[in-house]
Amino acid sequence: MSRLFCLITLLFVANAQAEVRLLTSIKPLQLIAAAVQDGVGSPDVLLPPGASPHHYALRPSDVRRVRNADLLYWIGPDMEAFLPRVLEGRSKPNVAVQELPGMTLRRFGDSHAEAHHDDHDHDHDHDHDHDHDHDHDHDHDHDHDHDHDHDHDHDHDHEHEHADADDGLGHDHDHRPGSLDAHLWLLPANAKLIAARMAADLAKLDAANAARYAANLQAFEARLDALDGRIRPNLVALQGKPYFVFHEAYDYFEAAYGLKHAGVFSVLTEVQPGARHVAAMRKRLQQAGPSCVFSEPPLRPRLAETLTAGLPVKLAELDALGGDLPVTASGYEQLLENLAGGLTECLGSL
Repeated sequence: MSRLFCLITLLFVANAQAEVRLLTSIKPLQLIAAAVQDGVGSPDVLLPPGASPHHYALRPSDVRRVRNADLLYWIGPDMEAFLPRVLEGRSKPNVAVQELPGMTLRRFGDSHAEAHHDDHDHDHDHDHDHDHDHDHDHDHDHDHDHDHDHDHDHDHDHEHEHADADDGLGHDHDHRPGSLDAHLWLLPANAKLIAARMAADLAKLDAANAARYAANLQAFEARLDALDGRIRPNLVALQGKPYFVFHEAYDYFEAAYGLKHAGVFSVLTEVQPGARHVAAMRKRLQQAGPSCVFSEPPLRPRLAETLTAGLPVKLAELDALGGDLPVTASGYEQLLENLAGGLTECLGSL
């Protein structure tokens, strides 16, 4: 009996150890990981609901989770400027997915024909993957402070100035023309590459479940192909219809289906814009005629309603982060389906 008890105990311990502690920086990456880990483990996410990856400040508990995770996935310093320094203290693998080979990357101001495939020749060659088993490691741990300073320091120094100095109808204040558009998870082809990397990494740390990860990856890719077949006809039919957004976050998704927003209302979610700024935005909407205006969850509803009151526009919401979605194997597809549904419902009625 004692031998049987010991055997059961050893099996229990082995199974408990098999679950890899996978941490992602943002919800969309967690949703992709959930598809890959389906039936094996549950990925964790760093940012709480409603938090902006552009301006988040790590708490001590966050730092502990970063250091304890077996695998960590983030977009890169162009999105999460708060992460590079704490990642320097990690000895376990962490992957900046914007640097994965084959990723389609866009820069703010690009036309839809100007997407770039990442072959590790872009501006900043960070190595955030300290796992020496990976073939494409780079050695430049000292580049972090320099690189993200240029992309993010101006956010705090000039954001109020932008709201008053221009009409807020160009680029989002966080996203200057020529800088990397890090909202890369909204392109299904990129999500497939991220999922493939996760499956490979998980299989290395948890060989007993390697076949399950491979099967989950294959199922994820098949579901994305099926989703594309469902939403593409509806989205293609919307080409040329005018709409405006409050955050320049959707270019990857738009480019995949031939859509393009007519303008971006650069508004800080933390600060009420001045009367002149609101007047300029309302004037632009009047000139556009019937159109849709898409806000996002962090934006105060009253601001969007004030902006559109009395104008021939429809107000709707898009959520690029999927903040309210449950973490399931199909969560990422639901994120894309919600975007497609929001665009179709509003623009289809114009």
